[in-house]
Amino acid sequence: MFKEFLTKLNSGTILLSDGAMGTELQKRGMKTGACPEELNFVSPEIIQSIHSEYYEAGSDIVETNSFGSNRIRLSLHQKEDRAYDFARKAAELAREVCPRGKFVAGSIGPTGEILSPLGPLNLQEAYDAFAEEAEALAEGGVDVIFVETMMSIEEAETAVKAAKEKTGLPVCASMTYEVGPSGPKTMWGVDVKTSIERLTEAGADVIGSNCGRGFDEMIMVMRQMRPLTEKPVLAQSNAGIPEWVNGLSVYKETPGIILPKAEELLKIGINIIGGCCGTGPHHIREIRKLADKYNEIRERKF
Repeated sequence: MFKEFLTKLNSGTILLSDGAMGTELQKRGMKTGACPEELNFVSPEIIQSIHSEYYEAGSDIVETNSFGSNRIRLSLHQKEDRAYDFARKAAELAREVCPRGKFVAGSIGPTGEILSPLGPLNLQEAYDAFAEEAEALAEGGVDVIFVETMMSIEEAETAVKAAKEKTGLPVCASMTYEVGPSGPKTMWGVDVKTSIERLTEAGADVIGSNCGRGFDEMIMVMRQMRPLTEKPVLAQSNAGIPEWVNGLSVYKETPGIILPKAEELLKIGINIIGGCCGTGPHHIREIRKLADKYNEIRERKF
């Protein structure tokens, strides 16, 4: 299936990914501080219901519930020895409900540790953790790996290299930026140009950005990114900045608010669009209509 994914992507067709997993799990009762990846075994029906809702809303790609399924991050829950099983199960659950012609992306997030020399984690340890997760996702049947929400370029490079070398699958690498006086940079001070150069050298097939502070800032990031690379580009934005309500992060940007902003992203020329924190199937359903419109325009031109 990964060849079909690349063929579809390289054809110029705009692909629609899903929205958030974490905030959807919170809506279904997941407590703050819980281990989301454990739900792959404890409540698989909930995970699959979220995947199915996204597919039904029009997603071409859904991401596995494996964002934190590396042994370093799972050590926070004393579950590091289950990293492989959690990731493989996440992929299997998504694969089981994936309709014909749609795709499953294996989600790989950061370790949560700081790399040496500033922190305790060395590159080999990070590589081994990402490699274990990537291999498990591949065994479970994903079509592509999404390395996402990265802020350290060294960690992002390491994850991309591990995924490429251990699975041979296509890899999308996305960083999380905030727009300041000097333009978009990650919390570690990495700018868009540096990210593109180093992630391309590491072997990423798709370059992008996810999370962040909403669609307005994502537009600024994409305006910089799109002209700097010939590779396909991905954008998955949060539904604005969250507010803390009754112990939960609440995102208040409705589909009606984000729709014109999503259209601006499509005008810039991104190849994969979707949502991140706070976006749900109701957002994706509306973005599907936009993506269809732009795909129809492209087809008429050719």
